[in-house]
Amino acid sequence: MFKQLYYHNDKAYLINRRIPVHNFEKKGELNLDFVQAWRDHLGCDHVLRDQTHFIFCETIEDVEFEELNNG
Repeated sequence: MFKQLYYHNDKAYLINRRIPVHNFEKKGELNLDFVQAWRDHLGCDHVLRDQTHFIFCETIEDVEFEELNNG
């Protein structure tokens, strides 16, 4: 199974799951506690949202490196 890479505001994310927004609505209102519970259950550290879905992601951190001297 392939995971999709997603770029948002110059950051890269690995998408674990997309869940429709309506799954987190109760009586027409969003329940963000459910969103947080799903984020934690999936082991994600970030949630994005488009018009129809919450996108549960893992942040891909920038690689830090130092130059080695070959001398």
